Amino acid sequence: MTDATEVAEAEDFHVDAATKGELEVSSQVSLITLNASVWRGDDEEVIASAMDHEDHVGRVWIFFRRGEDQDRSARFRETLVEHIKKVWPASASLPVMPSGTIPLARDLVLTPSGYEVKASEASNYQQAEP
Repeated sequence: MTDATEVAEAEDFHVDAATKGELEVSSQVSLITLNASVWRGDDEEVIASAMDHEDHVGRVWIFFRRGEDQDRSARFRETLVEHIKKVWPASASLPVMPSGTIPLARDLVLTPSGYEVKASEASNYQQAEP
């Protein structure tokens, strides 16, 4: 988290991360080992969220939002992704569905260009939610 914090602070954002105790409480419902968000201002706007979850424990997924200041958010995203790829070169991108969601981990397959929805599950993700 130190690297993400440094990148966030360079854009005048800050990181809030769940404590070990908070993760233990959350894990009573659904296993999670990391849950953090990058915020603009005094928790005014979430810029990014990072977490693993019971169906992808140990594989942290980071969700980026465009943000009110899209240029600033893009600089943060590009810098953090570049750093992640240097530190963890096997990192892979996730597909964003028409509804704006990320598919369930069990519906994904890793390809050389990142994760893709399994052909057998693709029809479940084709329509944008109303």
